[in-house]
Amino acid sequence: MRFLLAPDKFKDALDAAGVCQAMAAGIREVLPHAEIITCPMGDGGEGTGPLLAQALNAIEQRETVLDALGRECTARWWLTADRTTAVIEMAEASGLWRLSPAERGALRTSSHGTGQLIKAATESGARRVFLCVGGSATVDGGAGCLQALGWRLLDAGGRELSPPLTGADLRRIARLEPPANPPVPPNPPVIDLQILCDVDNPLLGPRGAAPVFGPQKGASPDEVQELAAGLESWAGVLKEATGREVADVPGAGAAGGLPAGLFCTLRARLAAGFDVLAEAVDLRNKLSGCDWCLTGEGRLDEQTFGGKVVAGVTRCAAEAGVPTAVFVGAAVLRAGETLEQLARRLGTAAIQIISPRGLSHEAALAQTASNLRCAVADFVRS
Repeated sequence: MRFLLAPDKFKDALDAAGVCQAMAAGIREVLPHAEIITCPMGDGGEGTGPLLAQALNAIEQRETVLDALGRECTARWWLTADRTTAVIEMAEASGLWRLSPAERGALRTSSHGTGQLIKAATESGARRVFLCVGGSATVDGGAGCLQALGWRLLDAGGRELSPPLTGADLRRIARLEPPANPPVPPNPPVIDLQILCDVDNPLLGPRGAAPVFGPQKGASPDEVQELAAGLESWAGVLKEATGREVADVPGAGAAGGLPAGLFCTLRARLAAGFDVLAEAVDLRNKLSGCDWCLTGEGRLDEQTFGGKVVAGVTRCAAEAGVPTAVFVGAAVLRAGETLEQLARRLGTAAIQIISPRGLSHEAALAQTASNLRCAVADFVRS
C-alpha cells in the first residue's frame, strides 16, 4: 500500500515533520513494507515559512528586529540563492510564542518587527516576497509594520506617532503618508508581495480580527471592543490614503489585520497559505497513485474549514480520488453533532482522536507522538 502523510503541526507538541515521523512509525508497526511519502504541510501559520523555503531551496538568514513588545530579538527569514525571492514568517518576529502568557495583550503589541524583516529582504535584493502571517501576537492592522517600512502615521494635530505603534494607538491615527524614499514603493510596486493567510476572516465585523483573534492574544471583552473600534478607524484612514476599501476583503483580518495594511499600501496579494504551499511542494502529484492520505492537526474546529491544512488536504485528496483519515488531539463538535457527521461535513473517511479519554491537556501534549503512533497503527490495522 502507498500512503501520503500530509499533516499540519500539532501546536505546542510536534511540528509537521514530527507528526509525519509519528504517523510513519504507526504504519510501519502494521505494514513494514508499505510505501510512505511524507509531505509536511502548513497554511500560512507558524512553521509554513521553513517548509516553503525548503521547497524553494531558499537559504536561512537572520536579522535583529523588535518582537511584539518592542524588545530586540533574532528572527529567521529565507532568501533564494539568486537573491530574488524571500520567505518571511511573521511569527519569527511578531509571534505569540515569544511572549509568556502574562505578557500577552493585543493593545500593547506591534507588528513593527515584521516590517523590519520585509525591509531587510528588499534591501537584500528580493523582488518577490512570500509573507506567512499566522501565529502573531498583534492586532494592529499592520500599522506597526508600515512604520518600520518608513510610512508616517500622523495624529489629528499632524504629529508623527512614535514607533513601535500598537493596537492601542490605532484610533490616534488620523493620516497616513508614504515614506519620502520608500524601501517598498506602493505605486507601482517594485516587489511582488504575496501574503499567505491561514484564515479567510475579514478585517471587520463578527468574524473580524478583533472579536475572533483578540481573545487568543490576551484581549479582554472591553479590549476587544477597543481594538474593533481602532481597526474600523484604521480602515478609514487606509481608504483615504490609498483609495482601497479593505473592511470585507477575505483574509484581511488574519494576523490581527496585518494583511489589511499591506493590501492597501503595498498592493500585496492575499492568498490562501495552504494553496500556495500545496503548489510549491507539488501535493497533487504526490497524491497520484496513493491508497490513503493521512492528515491531522492538534485541534479540529470551525476554523479548520476556513483555510486550514486539514480541510485543504481532504479537498485535494477528494479531487484525486484518494480517501483520507484525519488524526487530531481534540475535535470541537456542533451541538448535537457526532464525530461521524463531522467527518462527512469535512469530506473525510474517518476522524481519529488520538488522546485517550481522561488524559489531562498537559499529559496529552507530552504524549502526542506516542498517542499518534498508536492511533495510526490501530487505524491501519482495522
